[in-house]
Amino acid sequence: MTITQAAPPGVATSAAGRFTLSAQALDSAVTPNAVFRDWFDAQRRTNRYDVRRIPFSELVGWHFEDATGNLVHDSGQFFSVEGLSLRTEWDGHEHSWSQPIINQPEVGILGIVVKEFDGVLHCLMQAKMEPGNVDTVQLSPTVQATRSNYTGVHKGAAVRYIEYFTPPRARSRVLYDSLQSEQGSWFLRKRNRNMLVEAVGDVPPHEDFVWLTLGQINQLLYESNVINMDARTVLSMIPALTGSGPSLHSTEHVLSRLTEIKARRQLVQRTIPLNRVQRWRRTDHEIVHDTGHHFTVIAASVAAANREVKSWTQPLLAPAEQGLSAFLIRRIGGVPHLLAHARSEAGVLDVAELGPTVQCQPGRALSLPRHQQPRYLDVVLGADPGRLLYDTVQSEEGGRFHHAGNRYVLMEVGEEFPLDVPEDFTWVTASQLSGLVRHSNYLNVEARTLLTGLRAAWSLGGVYA
Repeated sequence: MTITQAAPPGVATSAAGRFTLSAQALDSAVTPNAVFRDWFDAQRRTNRYDVRRIPFSELVGWHFEDATGNLVHDSGQFFSVEGLSLRTEWDGHEHSWSQPIINQPEVGILGIVVKEFDGVLHCLMQAKMEPGNVDTVQLSPTVQATRSNYTGVHKGAAVRYIEYFTPPRARSRVLYDSLQSEQGSWFLRKRNRNMLVEAVGDVPPHEDFVWLTLGQINQLLYESNVINMDARTVLSMIPALTGSGPSLHSTEHVLSRLTEIKARRQLVQRTIPLNRVQRWRRTDHEIVHDTGHHFTVIAASVAAANREVKSWTQPLLAPAEQGLSAFLIRRIGGVPHLLAHARSEAGVLDVAELGPTVQCQPGRALSLPRHQQPRYLDVVLGADPGRLLYDTVQSEEGGRFHHAGNRYVLMEVGEEFPLDVPEDFTWVTASQLSGLVRHSNYLNVEARTLLTGLRAAWSLGGVYA
């Protein structure tokens, strides 16, 4: 096992210190990198998966309601595709629109089991097929399950290792536990329970699961479409050890600014029948916006040999293009600060969350008049490659979205970049973001992915955070 640097004295027994040691372990005697590669290649090669688009008429167990046009499951469980009417007002500008949205009110569990081997924490990761994934199989948390899954509504096999995350949890102890949002543009007030638990005693092995150090995972975060979204959001809860220091604004000030925006900005959400959504049309194969932008709703037939249910059909949301999510980073008083943006998205639970500096579909954004384009988009698109600390494409939730990917960017800017920013932007340190992510509805899912990427970048660069 390779340990690149010892942890600072006195921290090895703290949670942050233990994860720091794991981040320094770039290889492992438990699962050497070469063994992992062979195993992961075999998972992608040998398991039988078949995902194909089908017309809506071939969906089994799903139907469009006669009265509303909503796309629902016959059981009334899982999720539905409904209509959402929105009106926003901020800084004297008012906007209104309607759109399809996924309504999945149940809270699922996204959880990683960790365990020490030879004094180093390892994460139990699963090679999981999701129908919408690019490359089909990606590394997921130990457990990635909706409530319908783990309570048996799907009538499939039991969710493996679920007992480590549900009461009485006799075989684990909870390290971190919080409710976190998912894609606010596509989900209506969707949240999942994000958990990190430490195993007590031996953990039974399974051929679809593998133990990896945080250092091994950090290296994989530089590769496209290997670590899935659900794993990235759970990993964002890992505490920061360094990367802290004097901040431009106190955390209380940051929260006060976010609260003021929530109080002053109007976001009126109203569910409506899907057949009353304006500027969207339904064909035999898709629900599409008349501009071709945004996304489409499609149907898919899925067969998977190693899933709880072996075959099924379902709707999927397919984005019109690859997205872009980027944080600008500037050193202030020698301490790296990230420029966060208070974003209101269609399905957000509480008006606004802190997101990346830039978050958009670039093609659509550039089609807008210049004054309507996202602020700082030109800075990111015109970046000198030497300023990019992190730049990779990652898939979003493959269970609901078809080939949804974002280019994730961490871009350093110099002292020429102004400290004074519009009131819906604020400079925050990585340590402040790390503290906020322990609570619900402060950081959106794209910001959490970038926080995980930032820790990977700093860790592999010899700075542990």
